[in-house]
Amino acid sequence: MNNNNLPVDIAKFASENNIPHSEIARVVTVHKERYVIQFGNSFLKAEITGNIRYTAQSSADFPTVGDWIRFTPMDEENAIILEVFPRFSVLERQAVGKHGEVQLIAANVDVAFIVQAVGHDFNPNRLERYLAVCNAGNIKPIMVLSKTDLLPEDECKDLINEVKKRIKNIKAIALSNETEQGLDVLKAELESHKTYCFLGSSGVGKSTIINHLLNKNVLETKSISESTNKGRHTTSHRELFLLDNNSIVIDTPGMRELGITDSTNAIDVTFDDIAELANACKFNDCTHNNEDGCAVIAAVESGELSSEAYENYLKLKREQEHFSSTVYEKRQRDKEFGKMIKSVLKEKKRSKPR
Repeated sequence: MNNNNLPVDIAKFASENNIPHSEIARVVTVHKERYVIQFGNSFLKAEITGNIRYTAQSSADFPTVGDWIRFTPMDEENAIILEVFPRFSVLERQAVGKHGEVQLIAANVDVAFIVQAVGHDFNPNRLERYLAVCNAGNIKPIMVLSKTDLLPEDECKDLINEVKKRIKNIKAIALSNETEQGLDVLKAELESHKTYCFLGSSGVGKSTIINHLLNKNVLETKSISESTNKGRHTTSHRELFLLDNNSIVIDTPGMRELGITDSTNAIDVTFDDIAELANACKFNDCTHNNEDGCAVIAAVESGELSSEAYENYLKLKREQEHFSSTVYEKRQRDKEFGKMIKSVLKEKKRSKPR
């Protein structure tokens, strides 16, 4: 990874803050709070400073795969991460089991390949969820329909046409890891010094695709279980790889849960046809649930708008609104707790004998 080819935003930030390129590296692997960073052709084990740890207000303030950072070496194998640079894009979801918290998946990603396998994994609702996450993070999405060798070619085309009918302007690639048909189309999307990630459920072929791109078996692969129709988890962490053409790919764990965070605009961008229809609604604050004069409901009733897309839109909007209210409630609780602590300390100070 050549530091002379830093992304424009990162190079600008470094220049404005007088940070020499010799102190800039990228996070390539994260295992909880253990990191591996890459500087040139060197890989160093890294830890964060106490300042990053104690000033972090959430897990989003810790380094993640794809982050550009300022570091100082400790020796030939170890380093300290001093600072995380501002992110120009971010892939995140609701933290599983933690209400109102965000989990970062990767940062500074240019394009996300959303992989869905033919058969039981193919799910336009889930695809729209992934699209909303990408749109929220300023990441270009491309759909990859994998395992196309399992269906006749015309049926694979029907699936892609089904997606394009519901989701306008989405780029789609049909690919078989068995025959490698379509792999050349995917490779043509990979530009030098840009960063790509692969998203999708476990077992859809993400790791196998990356092994093909690397021309070696670096990542363990497993298929979707025939008995449960669910993928077996193989990738347990995020990792960044440099390809021969100097493009960069990130493998991510298979995610059965991908909760939407608080980006309202991302849902409107994802469902742009609904957002456009909403301009003709009778009321400016129309929720598109049951209001009179709702252009969105009228489009569903006339068949102009897919009822499945409409129901999924409402579901994601409710989820986004619930997350936003949970974040607000959490901040209010933290604020009240902080006031209580200050009050107790103030009272203790008053009660001390002079």
